[in-house]
Amino acid sequence: MTLFRLDASIRTHGSASREIADIVEEEWLASHPGDTVERRHVGVDTLPSTVWAAAVSAGMTPAEEHTAEQREAIALAGTLVDELQAADALLFAVPLYNFGVSQHFKTYVDVVLADPRATTAPFLAGKPTVLATVRGGAYGAGTPREGWDHSTPYLRRIIADCWGADLTVVEREFTLVGVNPALDSFVDQAAQMHAGALQSAREAGRALGALSVPS
Repeated sequence: MTLFRLDASIRTHGSASREIADIVEEEWLASHPGDTVERRHVGVDTLPSTVWAAAVSAGMTPAEEHTAEQREAIALAGTLVDELQAADALLFAVPLYNFGVSQHFKTYVDVVLADPRATTAPFLAGKPTVLATVRGGAYGAGTPREGWDHSTPYLRRIIADCWGADLTVVEREFTLVGVNPALDSFVDQAAQMHAGALQSAREAGRALGALSVPS
């Protein structure tokens, strides 16, 4: 069995989204000891900024006229789709950045969608998937910034609605409490949210392990 894990945080240490994803991964491995975890870290090992344009232009150009850049872009798009399709379970760790989706994950999505397999049908239909996403502030109903989270709805739309994955979302808010002094009055709420997110991650990881067992 194979778990494919993608991280989009620009941090390798102290990342809140990685903390959640680590727990999900540990729980999955507990159900699949010795099995494989394939990794891609688009927040650190970034995709080339021009690859999507090259892949799109290749789709409008006869194959015999493709440039080397276009051929490489098409090959990369195919590799990304292969990674997703080959895995038995998926784990995405994607933080909210500046009220929107990580630019690195957006580029990843665009390149995936440049492969025809990703647009002709829900190519991940029913595949068990966990999304670990975190937000520095609070964006829930009744908060001053309700509706400012333009990442999580997009991630649900792409991963679940477009790609067809069987998606579970684990969320944590107020990750900047203790970092931004303006949020010091929310220490207790942040601690409760943190504990709840870690417990949800454990439960999601166990469920992911159970769902990705061959029938």
